[in-house]
Amino acid sequence: MDNLSDALKKLKLTAADSTVDSLEGCLDCLLQALAQNNTETSEKILESGILRLFPNLLTSQSSCTAKVANIVADVAKNEFMRSPCVDAGLVPPLVQLLNFDDQEVLLQTGRALGNICYDSHEGRRAVEEAGGAQIINDHIKSLCSITTPANQKLMTVFCGMLMNYSNDDDDDILQTQLISMGVIPTLVKLLGIHCVNAALTEMCLVAFGNLAELESSKEQFASTNVAEVLVQIFKKQTEHEKKEMIFEVLAPLAENDIIKIQLVEAGLVELLLQIVEATENSDKDEDVAQLKTASDLLVLLLLGDESMQKLFDGGKGSIFQVVLSWLPSNNHQLQLAGALSIANFARNDGNCIHMVDNGIVTKLLDLLDRHVEDGNVTVQHAALSALRNLAIPVVNKAKMLSAGVAEEVLKFLKSEMPPVQFKLLGTLRMLIDAQADAAEQLGKNVKLVERLVEWCEAKDHAGVMGESNRLLSALIRHSKSKDVIRVIVQSGGVKHLVTMATSEHVIMQNEALVALGLIAALELGTAEKDLENAKLVQVLHRLLSDERSAPEIKYNSMVLICAVMGSEPLHKEVMTLAFMDVVAKLRSHENKTVAQQASLTEQRLAVES
Repeated sequence: MDNLSDALKKLKLTAADSTVDSLEGCLDCLLQALAQNNTETSEKILESGILRLFPNLLTSQSSCTAKVANIVADVAKNEFMRSPCVDAGLVPPLVQLLNFDDQEVLLQTGRALGNICYDSHEGRRAVEEAGGAQIINDHIKSLCSITTPANQKLMTVFCGMLMNYSNDDDDDILQTQLISMGVIPTLVKLLGIHCVNAALTEMCLVAFGNLAELESSKEQFASTNVAEVLVQIFKKQTEHEKKEMIFEVLAPLAENDIIKIQLVEAGLVELLLQIVEATENSDKDEDVAQLKTASDLLVLLLLGDESMQKLFDGGKGSIFQVVLSWLPSNNHQLQLAGALSIANFARNDGNCIHMVDNGIVTKLLDLLDRHVEDGNVTVQHAALSALRNLAIPVVNKAKMLSAGVAEEVLKFLKSEMPPVQFKLLGTLRMLIDAQADAAEQLGKNVKLVERLVEWCEAKDHAGVMGESNRLLSALIRHSKSKDVIRVIVQSGGVKHLVTMATSEHVIMQNEALVALGLIAALELGTAEKDLENAKLVQVLHRLLSDERSAPEIKYNSMVLICAVMGSEPLHKEVMTLAFMDVVAKLRSHENKTVAQQASLTEQRLAVES
């Protein structure tokens, strides 16, 4: 270290006007010391204050320039040196050096800038202000087709610099700038040409990962052949870490529907299925991780309508056939991926009808049955999602009911998991749509109705609360049964339907008003007290007075007013509030049905008064 101290002193004294030879000796001494003990040497360099001399050394072009840049690159490997490098004003002269043709200068300058940017917001900002990223991008663009070892080394350093520059989790401004300067097509082209170079490939992939989360990047990626390039590279990988690195780029890119199709056409699905097949029976941690990543990515590819239809292929698609074999598997990850895939295939009526006709329901019920007691919540949720989607086409409902779907779903009533509750409710609501017998059977199930009333108060879980209200209403609307209404009234459901009539969603308001209309028409005496306590009449007055209420809300509110007139206390409330004025105004409503109902309601009110 004595040599180092001497070199630092000498450098301080002679940096301004020393000969190249004496300068070179000092620089060599620093490089040697950094190679032996980087941290300690960097601390001594920092203490000596010689960093402030480096801008001059970098600006005055000489045979020493590359060595000065090399020293900056080496000291900037230390986190504590990055800000001092920026503060000493090293970034602008380093960026200027990028305009020179000397390969060694470019290499060391790229290293220096890359290290200054690493995990340093200040470093990245300084490089941005000096315009460094644009020059590096231009270099890559002009040199990317040259496959000499020296050029590949330079490209690797430049990609590394862009990788560090774009790795800013707190701020996507720099990433957005890189995208707008066209970095993505440049890097995709570079990766395609140099895909056999492991170090360069790695740098490109990490840079892609930094950019791929941004929505604006996906459009640019979609305009390149990135899908084809990534799939080709993936095919050649044998190491788990390298595959994981590619997965990390594929996952955000596959959120884009155009890229989904490109990945399907490039043969990614076949590769993912091979991974699943190779890892499904393994307990090794890395195999378990690969199985999860591969099956998750397959499910993601099915989220695009076009890619999903292509892979379903009228029920003949290879992935569809494989997915069916995952449902009875003993592997929870495969069961989950299988159920989620079916749920995604079931986003289209034709697919749903085909799958139900070909026995998918039994497979899903068998899967659910294995998860009733202490089951896997994610598998329960996924299987219920699939059943809910399958129950949407009218022709499937009766078939699914006769297959015992309602009975199986009711086994999960005791679940305390909101996602499972939400899907359970949605499945039952889809199943009973226009199925009077099923609606009546479920509506007379006191345990179910009591659970619904309980969930109608789940204020922490808006989805569960909304679905519970909608199912209560659906049981009445589709069964039109006095028995069902009596069970709902006795279980305390009426007040929730009145609250539902004030929902911000018109569809829910309307469903509530139709259900309340049926209660008033069929069981007014039984429900009278509850309707009064829930302040139904005041709610109806508000809905009719509010100009923002939809025509169907106004219509059904007036129908309900007429229906409750048969109850003495409710009749009294109607007469107390100025309904006549509100209804009279609605006779001139632009909607003819509303206007006609207003005339009828006005006549009824006049007679009753």
